[in-house]
Amino acid sequence: KKWPPGDEDAIGFEAIAEVQPGGHFFSATHTMTRYRTAFYEPLVADWSNFGNWTQSGGKTATERATGIWKRILSDFQPPASAAATAGVLDEFVARRTEEGGAAPVS
Repeated sequence: KKWPPGDEDAIGFEAIAEVQPGGHFFSATHTMTRYRTAFYEPLVADWSNFGNWTQSGGKTATERATGIWKRILSDFQPPASAAATAGVLDEFVARRTEEGGAAPVS
């Protein structure tokens, strides 16, 4: 067959021809060869069926997202340059305040 111009492999014309009307692309060769790189598992979405979701606590997307951001914050490691940068900023603020700069408003 002659396909329209473009990246025929990426577009998947062969997969389109392979799958029958009403079928699905999940088991198509084109999908299977790209599955690990073309798809991702979202951080917050829970793809469990209702029974498994209920057995594992039935957390809402908001509850899962909260757990994710809390874990990210607790695992945070400041870059090595953070302490030096903070020191330079503290010195700058002290110097500017001493020179008559406005005191911070809190």
